[in-house]
Amino acid sequence: MAIAPATGAAGNAGSTGATDQSVLVIGRISDDPRRHYDQLKSLLDYVVPQLAPVGIREGRVLMARDTQQMASYLRRGRVDWVTETAGTGVHLADRTGAKLLVVTERDGVSAYHSVIFVRRDSGIRSLADLRGRSIGLQNLNSTTAYLAPVADLLGAGLNLELLLSPLDRPSVESVGYVFAQSENNISTWVHKRLVDAGAYSNLDWANLHRLPLAYRNDLVIIHRTVDYPRAVELVRGNLAPHVEQALREILLSAADDPEGREPLLRFFGTSRFLPIDAAMQQSLDGLRDGVKRVHSELE
Repeated sequence: MAIAPATGAAGNAGSTGATDQSVLVIGRISDDPRRHYDQLKSLLDYVVPQLAPVGIREGRVLMARDTQQMASYLRRGRVDWVTETAGTGVHLADRTGAKLLVVTERDGVSAYHSVIFVRRDSGIRSLADLRGRSIGLQNLNSTTAYLAPVADLLGAGLNLELLLSPLDRPSVESVGYVFAQSENNISTWVHKRLVDAGAYSNLDWANLHRLPLAYRNDLVIIHRTVDYPRAVELVRGNLAPHVEQALREILLSAADDPEGREPLLRFFGTSRFLPIDAAMQQSLDGLRDGVKRVHSELE
């Protein structure tokens, strides 16, 4: 099986994609295509031979630099299967007609939530107290450190204002937000009082590499979002139904296949794939509403 190498923001797989029904193209939004390529390729190498009965003979990898580029790939049929966080996944589905296929469990965790935290001595005890203050977030593509917490801030009736840097200050009636690009930076900026609050996942909050012990006693959580799936797999809306169904079945059974365990582990620490049950669907629908509001009001 030939896998096209990644070059720059995207591999060169897109010239075939949906125009060649024997090729399955997997994609991801990535700021580090070379590192992510091997993680995608490992699962693709496992999946493609099992799709031979439905006519798939080859697999390729295609990276996108941002949500807009990935949406274009999905609409144009240049990518068949995309792995993403839940917030970006529901946004891509809404914009392109893509279908959510399965939920992705990573490191034994199928659902998590975002936390908003502050310094214990800040005097901030609620979301309302963030008016006139600043919050550090990760980037526009992050579900836990942008989409979900910002949706809750908007839902609480707060106005948000993009700041140029952590040294910039918002108006007294707004919550200023600034992108720190990493969870470590968010922790440090809050602890060093560069920003008043930070947001990321409860898993990051529990991770000593993201939140060192030296910081922990000085910080406190003031808000938690509802739980939502850790990640999702989606397929383009016009993928052949028999290929879609076969792919779903292969992913759902991979954790029970001894040959599937290593490819799963290399696929961003995936432990298994799960069907989207009623509870997960309700969670995704709520997240979808919040993500729509974020994109409508802030972008």
